[in-house]
Amino acid sequence: MEPSRLALLGLAAAVAAVINSVAGGGSLVSFPVLLAMGIPPVLASATNTVALAPGNVASALAYRSDLKRELLILASLAAVGGVVGAVVLASAPPRAFELLVPWLVAGATLLLVIDLGLSRPSRLGILFVSVYGGYFGAGIGMLVLALLGREDIHGKNAKKSVIVAAVNGAASAYFLLTGRVQIAAALVMAVGAVLGGYGGAAVARRVSAKRVRWVVVAIGGLLSALLAIRYY
Repeated sequence: MEPSRLALLGLAAAVAAVINSVAGGGSLVSFPVLLAMGIPPVLASATNTVALAPGNVASALAYRSDLKRELLILASLAAVGGVVGAVVLASAPPRAFELLVPWLVAGATLLLVIDLGLSRPSRLGILFVSVYGGYFGAGIGMLVLALLGREDIHGKNAKKSVIVAAVNGAASAYFLLTGRVQIAAALVMAVGAVLGGYGGAAVARRVSAKRVRWVVVAIGGLLSALLAIRYY
C-alpha cells in the first residue's frame, strides 16, 4: 500500500480514537476510510478492530485512577462476547456482511442518540453488546455507556474504555491468529489509535461530548445511505 494511503489510514485511526474517547462511534470514521482504500468489507472490519484495539487500551490506561475491581467480571464477559462476534464475522459469507453493513452502520448511528437510563450495569447486556462489538463494533462505546447505569460520566468512560478494550483485544487476537487482517494498514492505524486514544482521554474532559456525538451521527447517516447504494 502506498505511503500516502497508509498516512491517511493512520490519521483516520487517530481521529477515530479521539472520538471514541469523547463520544463513541469512531469506527464510523475509520471503517469507511478502509473501504475507500479498496479493502473488502469483512477484511476492513477485522482490520479496523485490530487497529483500534491499542487505542482502547491507551484510553483505559489514561483512566486508570478511576478503575475498580468490579470491572473484572464485566471485562471477562466482554472478552468472551468479542471472540464470539469475531468467529461469526469470519464464518459468515462475505456477501452476508455486505448486505448487513449498511444496517449495522445505521444501527450504530442510532445508538449514539439512545439513552437507556439504566440504574445499574447490565451484565447480560454487556455480553450481547460485546458479541456485536466482535462482529462489527461501530458505536459499541455508546452502547456500553448506556448499559453502565447512572454515575459520573468520567467513571463511566473509564469502565467503557476497559470493556471495549477487552472486546477488541479478544476479537483482535482471533483475527490475527486466523490471518484475517491487512497487516500494514493495521500497524499504521494502531500507531494513530494509540496517540489518539491516550490524548482523547484528556480531550474528553474538556470537549462537549454532545457536539462530537452529533457530528458522528451525521457522518453515520450519510455513510449508511452510501453503503446501501453501493451494496444493494
